Amino acid sequence: MALPGRASVAGTARFRDRAVRERSLPFEHFREAPGGLALSSLGLGTYIGPPDGPTDQAVEQAVTVCLTSGRVNVLDTAINYRYQRAERSLGRALARAIERGTVARDEVFVATKNGYLAPDGGSGPVARDWVETELIRPGVLAPEDLVDGSHAMSRSYLADQFARSRANLALDAIDLLYLHNGPDAQLRAVGRAAFLDRLEEAFRLFESFRDAGELGAYGLATWESLRIAPSDPGHFPLEAAVRLARKVGGEEHGFRFVQFPFSLAMPEAWTAPTQAVRGERLPALLAAARLGLGCFTSVPLAQGRLAHGGPRRSGLSSAQTAIQFARSAPGTIGALVGQKGPEHLSENLEVAARRPWDEATFTACVDGRRPAPPG
Repeated sequence: MALPGRASVAGTARFRDRAVRERSLPFEHFREAPGGLALSSLGLGTYIGPPDGPTDQAVEQAVTVCLTSGRVNVLDTAINYRYQRAERSLGRALARAIERGTVARDEVFVATKNGYLAPDGGSGPVARDWVETELIRPGVLAPEDLVDGSHAMSRSYLADQFARSRANLALDAIDLLYLHNGPDAQLRAVGRAAFLDRLEEAFRLFESFRDAGELGAYGLATWESLRIAPSDPGHFPLEAAVRLARKVGGEEHGFRFVQFPFSLAMPEAWTAPTQAVRGERLPALLAAARLGLGCFTSVPLAQGRLAHGGPRRSGLSSAQTAIQFARSAPGTIGALVGQKGPEHLSENLEVAARRPWDEATFTACVDGRRPAPPG
């Protein structure tokens, strides 16, 4: 049975106020996101791990720990993560937390992503057979809509995937749906004009989900297209996406969020002015903020490398320093952390008890000129 409702201004504020009052967390741990939502500056990512039972349990336990701690109300997944099993693990854990009274549905912000092929890790057929029997034969996916054998943006395909995501998560409505690496996967293959046509049609579909009450907002989750030089054929301008959203949805359109990598090892979203907003060159973080978009950043630990060999600041461990750096970036809502082990998760969640660094401290850490002060 699907859970009704979605994240609300009142619900997320209730979560924040309870965390500040009962957990003594700093108010600054929470950010105001588009739509007035109060979201934690740490979110749980669910990407890493094989499609097996032990990892299902680890994801469910991580979701439970995050919600029970009162420190995290942002949960991020994708239909292709672990062959649809990440969505299901998240959905089961969220349902239990709500049933136990740990949280209410309107206090928690759930994001997922569609675009990549996502064979079902819980079904019998192998991946190739699953795509043929579930997608191509029923007419959900036309072979010519596939790019590089792995990504599609046709209306019928994205609609099918969204329905599967809602079923996997057991939610009546999803708070945020990203087009998963759309520019990265398609721009170089189909060209800018064709990609913009496909993006416009995808945005029209997402607006129909909003009209039906099944979706709160939509966005772009990317890897490199927002951070690379404008001269690169794979570069994508955020201004173009905002223009398309206004065209199909008016001023109250639902294109409100972006996600991209950002860490001490990958600082381009702050250091490289790759985006133009009304003629001014800005890095992706500041461009998104200027355009009214909420930013979530991924891989703050550089897929584990910074957890072991990264710098240490302000009495923090290497992993905590990396997370504190990512969540302190001006223009960001929060950093998505994918570690699931209890010891690592507990260490990471301790960062929520600290205020994010101010911009001067953050910038000094980027430049490596001096260590950050205590705080």
